[in-house]
Amino acid sequence: MTGLDRRPAAATDATLPRGPLAGFAAGSLGMGVWVTVPGLLLLYFLTDVLAVDPWLAGIALLLPKVTDVLLHPWVGHRADVEQTRRGDRRRLLLVGCALPLAFAALFAVPGGLTGAPAAAWVAVFFVVGNLLFAAYQVPYLATPADLRIGYDERTRLMAFRMVVLTLGILASGLLAPLLTGGDTATRSGYQRMGLVLAVGMLVAMFVGVAGISRLRGSAADSTPAGHGGWRALRTALRDRQFRWLVAAYLAMSTSTHLVLAGVPYYAEYELRATGLTTVLVAAFVAPALLVTPAWLMVARRVGKQRALLGAQSAFALGSLVLAVGRPAGLPVLIGAVAVLGVAFAGMQLLPFSMLPDVIRAAPATTGAGTYTGVWTATEATGAALGPYAYALCLTVGGFVASTAGESPVQPDAALAAVRYGFGLLPAVAMLAAVLLQRCYTLDATARTTS
Repeated sequence: MTGLDRRPAAATDATLPRGPLAGFAAGSLGMGVWVTVPGLLLLYFLTDVLAVDPWLAGIALLLPKVTDVLLHPWVGHRADVEQTRRGDRRRLLLVGCALPLAFAALFAVPGGLTGAPAAAWVAVFFVVGNLLFAAYQVPYLATPADLRIGYDERTRLMAFRMVVLTLGILASGLLAPLLTGGDTATRSGYQRMGLVLAVGMLVAMFVGVAGISRLRGSAADSTPAGHGGWRALRTALRDRQFRWLVAAYLAMSTSTHLVLAGVPYYAEYELRATGLTTVLVAAFVAPALLVTPAWLMVARRVGKQRALLGAQSAFALGSLVLAVGRPAGLPVLIGAVAVLGVAFAGMQLLPFSMLPDVIRAAPATTGAGTYTGVWTATEATGAALGPYAYALCLTVGGFVASTAGESPVQPDAALAAVRYGFGLLPAVAMLAAVLLQRCYTLDATARTTS
């Protein structure tokens, strides 16, 4: 037994069959809808359809995510309790399958609500949805650490997930604006979009539960699971490698969700074509379908850490190009968004495959659910900080909120805020991620001993 991996080295060399891998990955279709559509449309839905002031809209999206800091580690504890008592985390996964109901309700704001009451409705169902999302995502992401697989096989497993997650992000990112009505989006359009995508989420999440059961049947680890609880949580937070990886991922998550929140504004107010929202989303997400296998090969050749640093640097450079705005020309701007998409693929694959490396190197008394609970809380925090930072930028610029069908004249400062918030802020956040990521030092050891 090595000092890195708390399980016997001989128990980490299983190769996972493709059928169960595909089933496991299918669960990411549903999660892809949840992580994409609220991040892409919810801030715009509040400010330009429900007439919520940007500062209040930002708070309505931030506060529910703040609760995740407590909720996700608790869900991680429950996941470890389930694993210890029942030998799996299936019950939590099934509870999480109620997420599509909360997603549909999120956009089904009653017709008489605007302003603060509408913001309150969205905030309440955002809290409910985040809790259900945690119930599914935490045990889902604990799966790689529960299996008898090594360093490269963990990356392969998460590569399958990444491809399917990208399909979910791409499909929902393209369909959601169209289902709302496109340039003439209405309340009823948002309700229709919520219902249609919720059905697809439900089917995908159930398939994911079945896929996890099949994976566990083919390569479940025979070592008893670690325990959760506050003691285990303290152990996880004291793990130096985990802290640096989580801190870097927080900066990455903040940056990518900031970009998603800014896409509709950048398309309408900087590029002056609302219809370009779907083009920008496609340019951001579609490259991941092509480059994920390439990131897998790069990670095998140079290691996950060095590959991730390259992805982060590329994202920062592409963001700076977007800050130039229209003078750069539409082809250049779309190309810059595509660069962000290539980098985004690496930033989804690599950190998620490094997380089980950290878990496997942790003390045997610490359960995988505890680590993934903190991880998903971090992801949720970044998903809140990104739109909130963009909302603050709009507020400083004096952005004027409106209801559907209105077209208020925005001051020059607001237009500048739209552009710089979409370009400069993500670049700064991603540079912070690079600095934090360089402090993570486990990868070389994990690569040579796993």
